[in-house]
Amino acid sequence: MSKKAFIFDLDGVIVDTAKYHFLAWQKIAKSLNINFAHEDNELLKGVSRVRSLDIILGLGNVQATQEQKDQWLIQKNEDYLSYLVDMDESEVLPGVLKILKLLKDKNQGIALGSASKNARPILEKTGVLSYFNVIVDGNDVTNAKPDPEVFLKAAQLLNIDPKDSIVFEDSVAGIQAANIGEMVSVGIGEETILHEADYIFKDFTQITADFIEKLIN
Repeated sequence: MSKKAFIFDLDGVIVDTAKYHFLAWQKIAKSLNINFAHEDNELLKGVSRVRSLDIILGLGNVQATQEQKDQWLIQKNEDYLSYLVDMDESEVLPGVLKILKLLKDKNQGIALGSASKNARPILEKTGVLSYFNVIVDGNDVTNAKPDPEVFLKAAQLLNIDPKDSIVFEDSVAGIQAANIGEMVSVGIGEETILHEADYIFKDFTQITADFIEKLIN
């Protein structure tokens, strides 16, 4: 059996921490009298913390000094982390565990490729850390998706060719990064949004053992 690299994004793929990011950003926006709704949150998917703040300030046409921005970024992360305290295995999205177990049983390379700087504690709290051979997160890369750096680094650490790598992503930027890196891209979410992906599933409950087998072989 050939060995492939299966690389997973974190937010919206393994766990849904997007709701906590939204609450933390909304709190900042509210303090600046900026209206920040759920549809605005879509603009932040797969985007770095610094860029996310700029997008929010842009929505409210708010000018700020670097010092103010730095303060808000720290505050946002502290608020976000406070929401994560109570995370447990129930936060793992439906069907994910089944696929991780299957890949582990088949001795495949399993990696995390995420912009999150809190990836390790999240994987630990949700009880899935032991499934991953390699973790590449926001602390390990300099370029944000759609730059494929995070995925290429994960494949490299697994010692597997990018062309033998499969990426699971829920953001457009993430799918584009996988495609630029010449990897197989699997979109998790809406077909209308993730239409650039090689394969698209609503969630992991739709992914079958046969499909994984096909990817391996």
